[in-house]
Amino acid sequence: MTLRFPAAYSPIFAALWLAATTYPAFAQATAHAVVHGIVMDPMRGPVAGAVVTATVTAAPVATATTGADGRFELDLVAGTYTLAVSAPGFSDVTERISLREGQSSSLQFVLPIAAVHEAVTVTGTGGYRVPAISSATRTLTPLRDVPQAISVVTQELVKDQLMTSVADVMRYVPGVTTHQGENNRDQVIMRGNNSSADFFVDGVRDDVQYYRDLYNLDRVEVLKGPNALTFGRGGAGGVVNRVVKNASFMPLRELFVQGGAFGNKRMTADIGQALTSSVAFRVNGMLENSDSFRERVDLERQAINPTLTFLPSDRTRVVVGYEYLRDRRVADRGITSYQGSPAAVPIETYFGDPDQSHVRADVHLGSFAVEHRIGRATIRNRTLVGDYGRFYQNFVPGAATVDGTQVLLTAYNNATDRTNVFNQTDVSLAATTGLVHHLFLAGAEFGQQSTDNFRQTGFFNDTATSVLVPIAKPTISTPVTFRQNATDADNHLRTFVGAAFVQDQVQLSQHVQLLGGLRFDRFDLRYDNNRNGDTLERPDNLVSPRAGVVVKPVEGVSLYTSYSVSYLPSSGDQFSSLTVITQQVEPEKFTNYEVGAKWDASPSLSFTTAVYRLDRTNTRSTDPNDPTRIVQTGEQRTNGFEASLTGSLIGHWMVVGGYAYQDASVRSATVAATAGATVAQVPHHTFSLWNTYQIHPRVSAGLGLSQRSEMFAAIDNTVVLPGYVRADVAAFFTLTRQVRLQLNVENITDKTYYANADNNTNISPGYPRSVRLALSTRF
Repeated sequence: MTLRFPAAYSPIFAALWLAATTYPAFAQATAHAVVHGIVMDPMRGPVAGAVVTATVTAAPVATATTGADGRFELDLVAGTYTLAVSAPGFSDVTERISLREGQSSSLQFVLPIAAVHEAVTVTGTGGYRVPAISSATRTLTPLRDVPQAISVVTQELVKDQLMTSVADVMRYVPGVTTHQGENNRDQVIMRGNNSSADFFVDGVRDDVQYYRDLYNLDRVEVLKGPNALTFGRGGAGGVVNRVVKNASFMPLRELFVQGGAFGNKRMTADIGQALTSSVAFRVNGMLENSDSFRERVDLERQAINPTLTFLPSDRTRVVVGYEYLRDRRVADRGITSYQGSPAAVPIETYFGDPDQSHVRADVHLGSFAVEHRIGRATIRNRTLVGDYGRFYQNFVPGAATVDGTQVLLTAYNNATDRTNVFNQTDVSLAATTGLVHHLFLAGAEFGQQSTDNFRQTGFFNDTATSVLVPIAKPTISTPVTFRQNATDADNHLRTFVGAAFVQDQVQLSQHVQLLGGLRFDRFDLRYDNNRNGDTLERPDNLVSPRAGVVVKPVEGVSLYTSYSVSYLPSSGDQFSSLTVITQQVEPEKFTNYEVGAKWDASPSLSFTTAVYRLDRTNTRSTDPNDPTRIVQTGEQRTNGFEASLTGSLIGHWMVVGGYAYQDASVRSATVAATAGATVAQVPHHTFSLWNTYQIHPRVSAGLGLSQRSEMFAAIDNTVVLPGYVRADVAAFFTLTRQVRLQLNVENITDKTYYANADNNTNISPGYPRSVRLALSTRF
């Protein structure tokens, strides 16, 4: 339904109508009557996050949201009501009830799975808010009842902003910044901790360094703080989980085409269909061929992701999927710095030879998931097999000369081939002990990874490993030969993980919930150095607890506190090497303390805040009495606050955004920095806000602001990336019921800014003003 401007006054008219129609009944009977019950799916599993609404003559008088165990409670007065129950992915159910004075009623609702996809009018924007997710606790839990900060970017927001990358998504996630990642991979900094490996797909590890696309995603979930209980090792500052669009029993035909500035050309398709009453398929595809504002930098990528859903019984669901992604682009390490700031060169300036700079990634992901209900228990098993082939060859700008006229260039290439096999099994069970409700979870994970790394150094004119070039004209065509240098990697690694975990979500009353759990990981690494024949091994036993308390003083408000721990093995997040020194080093420990509040101001608007302290301990430092020894006395701390707003302020005004304050510093010297140093690329202040407003039934407008304060490019705190404010605008036009045209203008003020860096001399300028046009159609 399309909302017109006068709808802004509908809450007032609804309140007046409610008062007029319900006052006689309330005047005659004011004694309370209680309705409590449970909402279940066809397999009799609890449905969390379902909304139960009691209405009188079509006017709502009370609402409740089911908890993790599917239960709800409504406090009403005597009278006749219509109860409506709704949840995403299910068909609505209604029931008419009559309540007597002092009566207590117990009800059960079974929601059928939505099987018919009704025609959708493409008008302005879709929903930006997700009420519940399963990745945080491995059970479907309302976001309001998860004791940690979580940001969710929906496919509607991705489409409205024409996002295509993980970096685009993070622009509207408070407390997260993107690292340059040498411009050949996704890399994020969450709560002061830098990672290129904390990426997951449907809750399973996807840790190879490459650029992920958004074409096949339902949403992107960013879970802040250590998440070892659910995701295992790493995840120190948080994790990024991609939720894939799986086949459903709804017919779908969607085509999305866009083009614009700097040769941007991209097309995606989403096609789904029920083949029978128990079998459905879906396929998502993507093609892109785009240039860049950076001189002679371009990219080509293609991807396809078919999925099949099979329902062998009303208690069992099987989903099979396969994704192939092919990515080819020019490697681009950005520009250098001079006298503590990015060098004063045109932002399109390329350092090195773009014709000899390549990034290649070929990714194959196969998945198999089974879910089966037995009474009130649910058994889930998921397997993900990944085969990754990755190569990059690049030129690296170094420091400028003292007079600022020349810059040093080096070059190298690196190849990584990895095969991942992960299998996860968990069992959840809803149970009641007296007046206390439990949702128990127990599970195990097994994984094996095999990795080959091979690096070569570039020799200019086949002789020198570096060359000085004019900083005003650093694009070169000097012949370069690539071969192994004395320290270049040539190794093979094998890792194995076996894990077991338990968790209990406890509802003591409608006002108090507890969350507690423990995970044990056995992580084994074997490192074979092909250069000298050395073989090193390192086993780690990791025990990661998690605890949280949620207090709900009134309906719609949750106050929480939580504690969680995660570990990073000594080989690092990519375990790319192991030495006789690091072989002896214990895992780094990450401890997070968090207090927050979540408020569902309405069924379509959420506001959240969090205050946290994240300590990174057991990090490496140099022994002050013996510089040849490594001791683990280093410590880093991040204190922070974040707030976010997501959803609909009024029917035709959608918002998503947030603010974050972070103070990340080295508290005890490490091998990289002295005590007191500020952690690289962690600005003190970030702010973002995206608005869409429907100004006409067929026309909507969007405005976005993103702001970041200054930050250091590296841990030595010598080069500063200036702060900036960037503005984006958009216009959306509904041409027919199935067709939408949109115009997006990024950086409309053409602000020059520097988005991120890899170090002091590898700095990436942000995009100048760019215009893109997109057409989406459903048929």
